[in-house]
Amino acid sequence: VQLQASGGGLVQAGGSLRLSCAASGSIFSINNMGWYRQAPGEQRKLVATITSNGRTDYGDFVKGRFTISRDDFKNTRTLQMNSLKPEDTAVYYCFANIQHDPTYNRNYWGQGTEVTVSS
Repeated sequence: VQLQASGGGLVQAGGSLRLSCAASGSIFSINNMGWYRQAPGEQRKLVATITSNGRTDYGDFVKGRFTISRDDFKNTRTLQMNSLKPEDTAVYYCFANIQHDPTYNRNYWGQGTEVTVSS
């Protein structure tokens, strides 16, 4: 399975960015998929994920600024980030828990995409 991320970049504080991640390969189903982030010197943290039945989880710092959505036909998840703050600067990693067959699932990580928010 490969996770291909797109989006990210440099934006001014208060601006918006959109991240997308597409999963490809041997996929029976996607149990959960979304984004984590890691800033320098910090641990990787949950940003947002969405499960196969539509349940969403967001990091506490999101506070209504970000929205995750899914396109099951394309195996893609999109993270719309609004009202960005300098503290949102980090490397954002796509994450997916993939069901390969009815009895086996595995976690995957994308390579990471940088988001820089200038003040």
